[in-house]
Amino acid sequence: MAYTERKYDSGKMRRKYERGKGSGGTYGTYEKGTSPSGSDVTYYGKRIQQDMSNFVKWILLALLIGGVVGGASSLFAGCLSWVTQFRADRPAVVLLLPFGGLLIVFLYQKIGKEDRGTNQVLSTIRSQDEVPLRSAPLIFIATALTHLLGGSAGREGAAIQLGGSIGNQLGRWIHLDEEDRHVIVMCGMSAAFSAVFGTPMAAAVFAMEVVSVGVMYYAALLPCVVASLVAYDFAGSFGIHPENFHVTGIPAFSMENGIKMGIIAVGCGAVSILFCLLLEYVSKGYDKWLKNPYLRVFAAGCLVVVLYWILGTDRYMGAGNQLIEQAVEHGQTQTFDFFWKMLLTALAMRAGFRGGEIVPSFAIGATFGCLAGQIMGFSPSLSAAAGMTAVFCGVTNCPVTSILIAFELFGFQGVSYYLLAVAVSYAVSGYYGLYKDQTIVYSKYKAKYVNRHTKT
Repeated sequence: MAYTERKYDSGKMRRKYERGKGSGGTYGTYEKGTSPSGSDVTYYGKRIQQDMSNFVKWILLALLIGGVVGGASSLFAGCLSWVTQFRADRPAVVLLLPFGGLLIVFLYQKIGKEDRGTNQVLSTIRSQDEVPLRSAPLIFIATALTHLLGGSAGREGAAIQLGGSIGNQLGRWIHLDEEDRHVIVMCGMSAAFSAVFGTPMAAAVFAMEVVSVGVMYYAALLPCVVASLVAYDFAGSFGIHPENFHVTGIPAFSMENGIKMGIIAVGCGAVSILFCLLLEYVSKGYDKWLKNPYLRVFAAGCLVVVLYWILGTDRYMGAGNQLIEQAVEHGQTQTFDFFWKMLLTALAMRAGFRGGEIVPSFAIGATFGCLAGQIMGFSPSLSAAAGMTAVFCGVTNCPVTSILIAFELFGFQGVSYYLLAVAVSYAVSGYYGLYKDQTIVYSKYKAKYVNRHTKT
């Protein structure tokens, strides 16, 4: 409804309003301070009824998405836990990594050749692509295989694609219009993220924040929150519980401690850029020297296995939860843990293995932050927790989500340090990011519209 102010000869201000199409497009005027006519009451009654129907619609759809995606994601999370334990009990299974890679490439060549991963989900929200339902089972199987055989990969990419594809398909089945399907895709993303990570607040915001940096899709706030909470509860009922870390040695905030944390955060921002560049250059190297996708994934699998054998440890396999726990809970890390996790993730993910880069970025940030804290004589546990959220912010350009993740994983005691680390990393990381289809709508440094894609 558009309003214009008109001043009449009598000097009295009158408000003229135009009604929507549903009310016949008639006009009405009334003086300020007077009551609207009966037709106005009818008009506003219809508007309230429309708003309430939208409210009820999204509550019901969010409950549906939360239940369906929460169930699928809980099954996915349970499967990953099982395959990770299976690999830990039988370490020799990592020798099959090259052959598992061949199977993954075969599946995508035959069934999901047009699949573009998380970027495709982000493009679906902006009406530039369409994430198909077959992405859900494909990413489920491929990620499980990658984790089973020891590939260095996360699980958020799988969760986003799983939730996004299910949400999009449900939207098509119930004949939602294009704009509403964008919202229901975000609902699916939030539900899957919440069920897999156990962070419902961050999950609700992440789907709205990650697509276009500088713009939040607030139309999706209610359904994303409801879907996230429903999926979180659903996962808990299936025994999928969130990981919480106990941060120790949190000092009182002071100027000296703030400067130390700021320096660590600058390093984390630089590491996030390095990680994005490493992913990009490894991808270019593969495209130049190993054009055949089967040869590429097999050679990369062999290289990763050889590196595991040289390093003599399994700590870099899978998502990297072991690295995070050691760094945050115990303040312990090896000097080059962050580098090896970064390199092995780039080699696996850009070769054709599936999963995602966000949980590895958690491990990279936690180990680098812990190391930086040790060097600077600052709490290694707190530095690891702050580094984890700072690197996540640097690679995703999602500062609000990063802060909420810190709250949900580490509690509120170190809030000043987490907030500072996220803010510094967000500024230092520039326009780099994991997702090439993510758009930076407003500049990080000026109140200026830039509308550019991230550098990957």
